[in-house]
Amino acid sequence: MTELLIADDHPLFREALRGVVSRIFPDTVIHEADQFERLYALVEAYPDADMLLLDLDMPGASGFSGLVHLRSLHPQLPIVIVSAHEEPSIMRRALDHGAMGFIPKSSDSRQLGQALQQILEGFPWAPAGVENGAGADEDEMAAANRLRDLTPQQFRVLQMVYSGQLNKQIAYELNVSEATIKAHMTHIMRKLGASNRTQAVLIASRLGIPEDPALRG
Repeated sequence: MTELLIADDHPLFREALRGVVSRIFPDTVIHEADQFERLYALVEAYPDADMLLLDLDMPGASGFSGLVHLRSLHPQLPIVIVSAHEEPSIMRRALDHGAMGFIPKSSDSRQLGQALQQILEGFPWAPAGVENGAGADEDEMAAANRLRDLTPQQFRVLQMVYSGQLNKQIAYELNVSEATIKAHMTHIMRKLGASNRTQAVLIASRLGIPEDPALRG
């Protein structure tokens, strides 16, 4: 029996992906999450899952930061990116950050099945042409290595800071004191090697993905 985790914030796509996977692998058990915070609990609940299918654009994580952080917390879990971003450079960067595969959302059921079967057998998979993309540069890999040291709560705080929220807003949303958020930021900056909040955001931004106007909305 195969056990898969699906993390995507679009319910229609999760439903479509679940349907395709169930047809190709009838004995598969599927568990789902629609945001990063719920994905933490899902991975903890099913530590022996065979694969995680992860969308790059999901609430609670930006760019490749979620992939990097999950890889540090659960190195045994094969993570496959399933994304509408199909540029060779995006695919190469995902593989550089530890993804076992990259499946474009435009893939048909035959290609999806081939990709999943190959990955389940222990071999990476990506579309043809991925080798033409520019991979992660030295600064990006250095930022990823620093990000791996963050705890889940520190990672969450950093993502909220990256999205532009103030300490007061973050404290309210997380139901903690503003002093607690300041303490988190102190630890975050130390682990990232940043001297201030702005530098911490800049380091996190190195794992971002340039916005594609075609993907808006």
